[in-house]
Amino acid sequence: MGLQDAAAASFTSFLTQVWLRLSLPRSLGNVYNPKKTGMPQTVCSGTMFTTPSGFSPHLACAEPGEEEEPLQEGSGPGACLADGPPITSASLDTLIQNLVPTADYYPEKAYVFTFLLSARLFIPPPELLARVCELCIKQQQLDQSPLDTAKVRKFGPKILQLLTEWTETFPTDFRDEKMVEHLKDIIHKIASCDEAYWKTLNQVLQKLNQRLALMSQGEENIVKVSLNASSISDKLVAFKTKPPPIQKDMISICSDPYTLAQQLTHVELEHLSRIGPEEFVQAFVQKDTLDGTQQPCFSDQKKKTSNLEAYVRWFNRLCYLVATEICMPAKKKQRAQVIEFFIDVARECFNIGNFNSLMAIISGMNMSPVSRLKKTWGKAKTAKFYILEHQMDPTGNFYNYRTALRGAAHRSQTANSNRERIVIPFFSLLIKDIYFLNEGCANRLPNGHVNFEKFVELARQVGEFMTWKQVECPFEEDRVILHYLHTAPIFSEDGLYLASYESESPENQVEKDRWKALRSNVLAKT
Repeated sequence: MGLQDAAAASFTSFLTQVWLRLSLPRSLGNVYNPKKTGMPQTVCSGTMFTTPSGFSPHLACAEPGEEEEPLQEGSGPGACLADGPPITSASLDTLIQNLVPTADYYPEKAYVFTFLLSARLFIPPPELLARVCELCIKQQQLDQSPLDTAKVRKFGPKILQLLTEWTETFPTDFRDEKMVEHLKDIIHKIASCDEAYWKTLNQVLQKLNQRLALMSQGEENIVKVSLNASSISDKLVAFKTKPPPIQKDMISICSDPYTLAQQLTHVELEHLSRIGPEEFVQAFVQKDTLDGTQQPCFSDQKKKTSNLEAYVRWFNRLCYLVATEICMPAKKKQRAQVIEFFIDVARECFNIGNFNSLMAIISGMNMSPVSRLKKTWGKAKTAKFYILEHQMDPTGNFYNYRTALRGAAHRSQTANSNRERIVIPFFSLLIKDIYFLNEGCANRLPNGHVNFEKFVELARQVGEFMTWKQVECPFEEDRVILHYLHTAPIFSEDGLYLASYESESPENQVEKDRWKALRSNVLAKT
């Protein structure tokens, strides 16, 4: 049936062993072979894209002031300074120095985003902000009295701009009280020159608190949804001989494929909106190769990937929900209708640009308990399904999918409406791309310098994702459908197999033995 279980097991194993120990459904295919394809890359939709901080992959910094050490420690096809050579590497101290604004200098937003994203691999955010503040105080002589008012008034807006960008792009960093204390301390140093700085800081903190409150609320909702989501007791699979009360099914809740695709897009964009750029780095935190030690903050950072985990759980749930909906009906004709329905839903997801739901649906339909239902598939019209499978074929490192994603990204760039701006990538593949970028390139070079070229590429990939996640869903919510998607009972893997065998009898001795064992296990629980 297309994407095969055996070929896909490597991806499940990969995420289980390397990332968050979350099992993805099988049939996801051989996603990536680093020996064949070299450095992985997600699709770059042209040469420019924008993040919340105006990030562009053409990383260029303004000429630093006289007080700063020029970023010229490594050259090559990486970041560059205006009128200077491209930068591929530099010491951590130099990179921090070039983050610090002065009265006459402010780093490019591209540099700010790239460095704040990657610096957490080398230094905890509170310590980084403390270093930035110390350098500001030293360079601007903010610990002396009286202050140079004219100089401070040129410097003040720049440090406020940096702090504002930091709070807007990486708000979760400021859940640490030390971060807020550093903010207040540096503004306290310059407030005597202009009280307006306090007003601006208060506005920044107010917006920050509002964002953090919304994020906390969203995280609480994720927990509630997880607690409410239920699994069908496997004993209900014995419906062939002892029919249980008929539960609601997806088609009875929503019979229009386009409407369901819209509601799936709602769920996807809601999950995307909660994922911060730092989670992509924190998911793969490793020891600092400079001295082989692991800083204390890193073990805490690995815990700060709850939104990524929730998103992977949603993908898993949608896979199993699709498989459950297909295996549940007692009659072959009904099962075939469900298959055709989800094929149409998948097609609408593709048209919308919702590739994550598309892949979840295809994966659910390719799970072994579903794919073995040959009589059911024989009764269904499947031509459109094979076309969709071809689009998501893992061959050539998902070449067809990446081509389609490139097209959706281009449409998004030139779109006049939110409907056309929607780009929801196959998320697990994006994670794997980032994983291999992280594994394939060292964080530090042998001379101890930070491999900044690597982090420019990382920022490019994450930055494009950050652009896509900002799109507001243009479709009206249907709470009934959304509630069903989040809470409808689903079978376990054993339950799916048992339902499949009850629908279409085992074809060989291996299946007969498994069927017998599953039935015995179910009866033992009753």
